[in-house]
Amino acid sequence: MHIRTIPVVSVVALSLVAAAVCAQAPAAPADQPASKPTDKPADKPADKPADKPAAKAAGKPAEHPKEHPAAGHAAAPHEKTPVARPDEKHLKSIRQLTFGGENAEAYFDATGNELSFQSKRGDAKCDAIFRMSADGKNQRQVSVGNGRTTCAYIMPDGKNVYASTHGAGPGCLDEPDRSQGYVWKIYREFDLWLADADGKNAKVLFSSPGYDAEATVCHKDGRIIFTSSKSGDLELYLMDKDGKGVTQLTTTPGYDGGAFFSEDCSKIVWRASRPTGTELEDYQRLLKQDLVRPSKLEIFVADIDKKNVVTNVKQVTKNGKANFAPYLHPDNKRLLYVSNQADAKGRDFDIFLINVDGSGNERVSTNPTFDGFPMFSPDGKRLIFASNRNNEKDGDTNLFMADWVD
Repeated sequence: MHIRTIPVVSVVALSLVAAAVCAQAPAAPADQPASKPTDKPADKPADKPADKPAAKAAGKPAEHPKEHPAAGHAAAPHEKTPVARPDEKHLKSIRQLTFGGENAEAYFDATGNELSFQSKRGDAKCDAIFRMSADGKNQRQVSVGNGRTTCAYIMPDGKNVYASTHGAGPGCLDEPDRSQGYVWKIYREFDLWLADADGKNAKVLFSSPGYDAEATVCHKDGRIIFTSSKSGDLELYLMDKDGKGVTQLTTTPGYDGGAFFSEDCSKIVWRASRPTGTELEDYQRLLKQDLVRPSKLEIFVADIDKKNVVTNVKQVTKNGKANFAPYLHPDNKRLLYVSNQADAKGRDFDIFLINVDGSGNERVSTNPTFDGFPMFSPDGKRLIFASNRNNEKDGDTNLFMADWVD
């Protein structure tokens, strides 16, 4: 999604996705060839934070080069689109929760009463982590206020887990070099942090010499699934709520990320690239530069037991497009995901509904600007999502809540 810069026609908003994200939104600009993601290998196969740029445990930022402003957005004529559309039959009584700035990756807590999300608003140069009630009230920042942040989730006990670079310094770090096309930067400075509900007492929960981010949580027992490059590839890992018992879940070459548990924690769903041949060579070349080309991602689902054993891995989508941000319905039979498959130029992203066996693919959102990062409430009756609809100005992405209609 994470989250980060998306040079898509009506999605100038998500520069909050310009780092790497839980559900970081990929883009396939029409003027660039589609390829696949890549990530960087860790310099040393270890879980020690010692190779990171500095000051981990105390939560104090280390000295860092001067802050770099966020990259600009691809300009597009401003087009304000309506909040509700008659052809979006699954979405009823849509309510807008944020108004202005770049807001995305809103995730329910286990009760369905509160949301965590990331936002770049006001004079901020990069994303910070916020929480709010499910009606959009009581919005407050809960990250420390330094560095890049992404992918926040609320633990069953109410604490916050999120990825941040602030342990390496207060700045936002450099934007990726786009001379090689549309790529994501996989920042080695990202670590997983755990903090109290009000954001205090932030401490490192997991760190390796490479990229550690995209953490989401099992609402039942607090197990955390996340993406790390510590093995030399971007793979999925799982750990206990206290950061112990780290287990590697995937091993196939390619980018595995943006994973979520099902509501009962019996399944996981994620996005992945599976490059071969020259595409694999390109992936590995960019990986060494801490870059990923996210133009081809497919959705996968698998069973997982309480001992973290993964079985019955199935590829759900097979369209060769940029698919991301999957989330299972509580019935475990269907899932939502975001894709550019409906746009011949690959520049507009919408939400889709599909059965876990890959059948019954259905478009949910039809808004001609960006819609993404959908998540069902624990009871499946509501949907939170991010969109460029109803923007007052170019560059805004806001959060919307809808009642879900089957």
